[in-house]
Amino acid sequence: MVGFELSDEQRQIQQLARQFAEREIAPKAAHHDETGEFPREICRKAWEQGLMNTHIPEQYGGAGLGVFDGCLIAEEIASACTGIGTAMEANNLAEAPVIVAGDDRQKKQFLTPMTEELQFAAYCVTEPAAGSDVAGIKSRAKRVGDDYVLNGQKMWITNGGVASWYYVLAYTDPDKGHDGMSAFLVPKDTPGIEVGKKEFNMGQRASDTRAVTFVDVKVPAANLLGAEGQGFKISMAAFDHTRPLVAAAAVGLARCALKHSLQYAGERTAFGSAIGDFQAVSFMLADMAKDIDAARLLCWRAAWLIDQGVRNTKESSMAKAFAADMAMRVATDAVQIFGGYGYSREYPVEKLMRDAKIFQIYEGTSQIQRVIIARHLLAAKGKTAVPTK
Repeated sequence: MVGFELSDEQRQIQQLARQFAEREIAPKAAHHDETGEFPREICRKAWEQGLMNTHIPEQYGGAGLGVFDGCLIAEEIASACTGIGTAMEANNLAEAPVIVAGDDRQKKQFLTPMTEELQFAAYCVTEPAAGSDVAGIKSRAKRVGDDYVLNGQKMWITNGGVASWYYVLAYTDPDKGHDGMSAFLVPKDTPGIEVGKKEFNMGQRASDTRAVTFVDVKVPAANLLGAEGQGFKISMAAFDHTRPLVAAAAVGLARCALKHSLQYAGERTAFGSAIGDFQAVSFMLADMAKDIDAARLLCWRAAWLIDQGVRNTKESSMAKAFAADMAMRVATDAVQIFGGYGYSREYPVEKLMRDAKIFQIYEGTSQIQRVIIARHLLAAKGKTAVPTK
C-alpha cells in the first residue's frame, strides 16, 4: 500500500522547522545575503532546536533521523533562505561518509562532538581542475610510518573556513584510477592546512565557501576512512543520502518563489485586471505548482528508499536533477511575473533567482545526474555496466 500521509512525529518535525524558518531565518535572510556574513548565531539556535546533525545515530548522541525526515526539514529551512540552509546542511554532507563507512572509534571522535556543542564540518573533494571529473583530482596522500602525508588543494568548499574537521579525498595510488582514491578525516588544527579567503558568489552568499590547501599535512593512519582505495565509493555513497536533501531544499526555494508570485499576480493590475487573470501568467503559476509537487514526490521517493536500506542512486539523481532545474525555472518565471520589479533587489525574487542557480551545479551538476540516470537505465537493459556512481 502506498501512502503520502506524514506521521504525527514527522508533522511535528516539519512544523518545528517551518516555525524556525519563519521566525529566525526569514527576517535575517536579506542581511546575510547583502553582507555575506556567516549565520553562526542562527545555526546555533538551529542546533539547540535539534535541526542540525539530525542523521547522526543515537548511540553517538544524535537524533538518528532518516533522510526522509531530513527532507522535511531542508524544504522548510530553504523556503526562508537557501544560503543559510546550506550553511546548516553542509554538516550532513561531511558526516555522511563517516556514518556510512566509519568505525566505532571514528564515529565517536568526529560525530559525537557535533552533538555536544555547535561545530561545523566540510566535505573536501572538488578541486580547481576537478569538479564533475572526480578522477581528475590532484591531491595525494603517501603512507609514511603510522601517518599519511597529504598534499593538495580543494576548491569551493562549503563551511571551509568554519569547519572543525574535513572529510578529504586523495589518491594513495594514482595508477589505479577510482580504485586508487582514499578518504581521510582531518582535524582543522592539523599543521599544514591553509584556508583561503571567503568567496563572494552569485547567490547563497551566507554560505562560507573557500579554498582549503593541504601542505605536507600528517594524518594518522587511524583517520583513514574505510580501507585504502575505497575513498571514491565512500564519497559517492554519501550522495545517496544527501542529494535528496539538496533536492528538497530546491523545492523549498521554488515554493517560496510561487508564494511571492501568487501574491504579486493577485495585486498587480494591467489593462484593468489583476495580471493573474491573464492566461499567460496563470499558466506560469500552474506550471510552477505542478512542477514543485512533482519534485517533492521525487525527493520523498529517493529519501524513503535509502531509509529502507534500498540503493537509491538513480532515484536520488532524478530528484536532484529535476528539482534543481525546476527551481531555476520557477525562480526565473517569478522574476518574469514581477517584471521590472523582479529585477530589482528591493523585491524578493531577485535573490531567489541568484540562489537557485547553484542547485544545478553543486553535489553533482544537472548534466552529471543525467549521466548517472542514463547509465542505470542502460544497465537495466544489459547494455552496459553501472559504475559505483
